[in-house]
Amino acid sequence: MHFLIKVVITAFIVAGVSELAKRFTLFAAIIASLPLTATLAMIWLYRDTHDSQKIIDFSWSIFWAVIPSQFFFIALPFLLKSGMKFPAAMTASIFIMFAAYLAYVAFMRQFGIKI
Repeated sequence: MHFLIKVVITAFIVAGVSELAKRFTLFAAIIASLPLTATLAMIWLYRDTHDSQKIIDFSWSIFWAVIPSQFFFIALPFLLKSGMKFPAAMTASIFIMFAAYLAYVAFMRQFGIKI
């Protein structure tokens, strides 16, 4: 039952943002850019474990993961503007982001930062 409640609340937020985006793109983008997923995941994680160290580790991991994820948001609009169809642009953007993650992890390891 606890898992179902988590799924319903999380799904409601995601569905709400996508519906809002149909009418108010900027407002939906602001909400979507908030760390809602991370915040909910931290709440669920803490509620399930009561382990502050897990929250600390999770929070730092998210911090380091945000940087290469920006490549997705840069690539997607450029690919769509270049005339690429949405499914192909989405797929390409995901691959670009994945490549950015691989390069980023390798780069950060040179400085002793393990992601």
